[in-house]
Amino acid sequence: MPCPRKKTSEMKIIEAKQVTKTYTVDHREIRVLDDVSLSVSESEFLVVEGNSGSGKTTLLSLLSGLDKPTSGRVFLQDKDITDTSEDDLAQLRKDMIGFVFQSFHLIPSLTALENIMFPAELKHDPAAREKAKHLLQRMGLDKRSTNFPHQLSGGEMQRVAMCRALINNPKIIFADEPTGNLDSENGHAILELLLDYQKESRTTLVLVTHSINIAKMADRMIFLQDGRITSG
Repeated sequence: MPCPRKKTSEMKIIEAKQVTKTYTVDHREIRVLDDVSLSVSESEFLVVEGNSGSGKTTLLSLLSGLDKPTSGRVFLQDKDITDTSEDDLAQLRKDMIGFVFQSFHLIPSLTALENIMFPAELKHDPAAREKAKHLLQRMGLDKRSTNFPHQLSGGEMQRVAMCRALINNPKIIFADEPTGNLDSENGHAILELLLDYQKESRTTLVLVTHSINIAKMADRMIFLQDGRITSG
């Protein structure tokens, strides 16, 4: 595992200002995030920790532009994305963000190689196939390139999902419990590969986890409780 952690840049790449997110269920307002302010530096590895229902996944969704806050502002590279159109947000995510989820979200009808290529093909990258092959090889999956998701183990599917997240060389990776559906051996291997890549590429990594052992590896950790940051 990469150690010690590198010194991060002082340049902010993500910023949330007084972000609140509420939902209405049966005429009752549920406040999932409550006046959260947060900044993340370029190349920083930030862990977001907290109990189930604390607002961790919602925070990632807002920071990445997958969802919009009820109030407050969100900035990526000093650009206010709070009121950005969905088309522009989709382009921004395609250009600078990679996602790794607890569920793999692979396309069942595509092979491992094709799943990885997909984001690069959306950008009309002529090198999509070669980049995907290189990532598969790096992840030790070059012999599984023609397999479909149902022919892969959980650990293999998560590696494919990680390759897909990395193929466009994102400036930011959002990872939501990426080892949550894996056994300890596969989870450790996935995390090691992700942190190796993050260190080499100086990508910003924001990772949600319940694991205190993973949190100890981060440059910084914040703890969410009942929609508020209580430490970090």
